[in-house]
Amino acid sequence: MVRRVYVEKKPGFRTEAEALRHDLKHNLNLAGLTAVRVLYRYDIEGLSEATYQRAVSRILSEAPVDDVFEETVPGLEEEGLLFAVEYLPGQYDQRADSAEQCIRILKADEAPVVRYAKVIVLKGEVSEQELEAVKAYTINAVDSREAELAKPDSLDMEYGVPDDVAVVEGFRDLDDAGAADMVRDLGLAMSLADLKHTQKYFREIEQRDPTITEIRVLDTYWSDHCRHTTFSTVIEGVEIEESPLTQPLKEAFEEYKEGRAVLGREEKPFCLMDIALAAMRELKKAGKLTDQEDTDEINACSIVIPVDVDGKEEEWLLQFKNETHNHPTEIEPFGGAATCLGGAIRDPLSGRSYVYQAMRLTGGADPTVPVSETLHGKLPQKKLTREAAKGYSSYGNQIGLATGYVKEIYHPGYMAKHMELGAVIAA
Repeated sequence: MVRRVYVEKKPGFRTEAEALRHDLKHNLNLAGLTAVRVLYRYDIEGLSEATYQRAVSRILSEAPVDDVFEETVPGLEEEGLLFAVEYLPGQYDQRADSAEQCIRILKADEAPVVRYAKVIVLKGEVSEQELEAVKAYTINAVDSREAELAKPDSLDMEYGVPDDVAVVEGFRDLDDAGAADMVRDLGLAMSLADLKHTQKYFREIEQRDPTITEIRVLDTYWSDHCRHTTFSTVIEGVEIEESPLTQPLKEAFEEYKEGRAVLGREEKPFCLMDIALAAMRELKKAGKLTDQEDTDEINACSIVIPVDVDGKEEEWLLQFKNETHNHPTEIEPFGGAATCLGGAIRDPLSGRSYVYQAMRLTGGADPTVPVSETLHGKLPQKKLTREAAKGYSSYGNQIGLATGYVKEIYHPGYMAKHMELGAVIAA
C-alpha cells in the first residue's frame, strides 16, 4: 500500500516559499502573485504501521518547525494554481534516497521505497499562461519533470523497452562532406577530424559500421567535459588588443614562443594546454624541477616534499588538482558545480592523499538581467549562478572540506559558456 505524506514549514519558518515568491514576482513580473506555498510530498511503500508512524515524526518532519498532512492537504487545490516537480526516472534523488536509508536505521528488516516531489502552490491572480512560465522557470528539463498530482497505486518504476539500437549504415564509406553533415546533423561534440579517426578505426579494425550508441558514447568521451577540447583547440592567430596591459602581455607571449623554440616544440600544436604546461617543461629541462613525482599513475600535479611528523622527517607528496565543469554546470548548475569540486577531490583521494583545502573560480554573465533576456536554450544567469554556488558548497560541506578562496567573475563573454572550476590541495 502506498501512503502519502505532505510536509510544510510552519508560519515563520517558510523561508523557501517566501524566497520563491519574491523570485517569481520580480523575475517573471507576476504582479498578481500574492503568496507561494511549498510542500514536500513523500510517497512511501513497504512499511509496517509502527515504522511508518515513527518515520513520519522522526525522519520526514521536525515537530517544532513542520506541519504534517497525511494523504491530503485540506483545501489545497482551492487555494490557487499548483503543480509538483520530481526528478526524472533514473536521476538520483538525494532526498528520497536519504529518507529510505534513515528509515532502514529505524527498522533494519524493512525495505521501504520512497518517492519525493515538491509541490508548489501559487496564490493570487495568476493566469494559466503565467503558470506555464513559472513551470518553465522552476523545472530544469535536464533532470526534472512535472509530477502527477494523483497518488499512484504502486511505486514500482516502469521503464519502457528500448527500440533496437540502430546501425549507422554506410559510416565507413562516408566522404568528408558526408562526415561533416553527420557531425552537424547529430550535434556531435567531436570534430570532423575526430569522426574521421573513428571512421578509420571501424573500417580497418572492426571492419563494420558502428551503432548509434557507440557513436554517442565515443562522442561523450570526446566532449569538452571529458577531453577538455577547449584547452586543446589549435590557436591559429593571436591579436593582443590595446590596453594598459598590452606591453606586458606581448612580452609574456614572446617569452612563451622563445621557450617553445628552446624546447624544440615549434611544430607542436599551439593551444592553451601547451601554454599551461610551458613553465613546467622549461623548469624540468633546466633541472629545476627535480622534486616532481613522475609516474604513470599521476592524476594530479605532485611534488615530493619533506614533512616533519612528530620530529621525524618523512617523504610526502604535495598535490594540486583542478577540475573544470563548464558545460555540466551550464545545463544542471547544482549537480555540475557539486561534482566539479567532487572531481577535484576524487583524484588525489584515489592516490591515497588527504585533501585539505579548496578554491572556486566561476564565471557568469550579468545575473541581474531580466529573465526575458535569457538566450534561447540557456538557463537564466541568476538561476545558473545561484544554483551553482549552492551545488559547490553542498558537496564541500557534506565531505567536510573548507574552501578558503572564491572568485566570481561576471562578464558578457560568459553568457555563451559558463565557467566553473574547483581546485584542491592535498598531501
